[in-house]
Amino acid sequence: MKSMTGYGKGVASGNNRTVSVELKSVNNRFLEIACKLPKSLMYIDDAIQKTVKSKLSRGSVDVYFTYENNSETSKKVTVDRALANEYVQAARTLRAEFRLDDDYNVTALLRTPDVVSVSVPEDDRDAVIALAKQATAEALEKLDVMRATEGDGIRKDLDALIANLKGYLDSAKKRAPLVVADYKKGLQTRVKELLDGYEPDEAKLLNEVAFFADKADINEEISRLGSHISQFTAICAEKNAAQGRRLDFLSQEMVREVNTMGSKSNDITLTGYVVAMKNEVEKIKEQIRNVE
Repeated sequence: MKSMTGYGKGVASGNNRTVSVELKSVNNRFLEIACKLPKSLMYIDDAIQKTVKSKLSRGSVDVYFTYENNSETSKKVTVDRALANEYVQAARTLRAEFRLDDDYNVTALLRTPDVVSVSVPEDDRDAVIALAKQATAEALEKLDVMRATEGDGIRKDLDALIANLKGYLDSAKKRAPLVVADYKKGLQTRVKELLDGYEPDEAKLLNEVAFFADKADINEEISRLGSHISQFTAICAEKNAAQGRRLDFLSQEMVREVNTMGSKSNDITLTGYVVAMKNEVEKIKEQIRNVE
């Protein structure tokens, strides 16, 4: 079992280039990947997305990317010679016309707007993409370690909660058959009190008890909830599988069965077990929100 929360960083270097990738993931019902890339490197977005999707199935993942190109061809200086000549000629004309000292040197010329421009030639995209994949894979490995560690903690909590839920269900299962008998006994007592000692009509009494028994029958809900608990436990025991969506579905089914038991319950003891079960299922749902 793995959590959806984690962090991982990977670095890859080659050919005087260095790529660093940081991954931060949090809870999400689906897989959402947001790559924080500069406009000049948007071409690697698809490669990063595919690499992340190959390892993760749920969660909101932010990808932070830094890139350094220290190769000799990383930048190029271009001189606009025609424009530089115009500036030099203009300086000479002004010096002669106004009899000024000539302090217009090479350094001043290089600082003149638009004379010199620095451009970055198109990079080797294949090399950058390969480094991005390598760094992302390393970051995913470290992210996975953190998610697995947190997942172990969640698994232990879920095991304890499921054990509690099963305990309350077993108690409800034992109590359910006694509810009808207690109802019949209480009904007989009340009817005798109302009839001032006369024996009630047994047929009508049995008919009323049968109606109550049918209305309050929760055996089907108990059976289904028990099946959901067994499936839940089996999924939790799986290795290297995405479990969150299936566990989330089962928890919703558990809620449905427990709520139905509550609506049918007309016994204070049984109602207490139902309330306790509902509380455990809510805790289970809270934990599942962080399971991949």
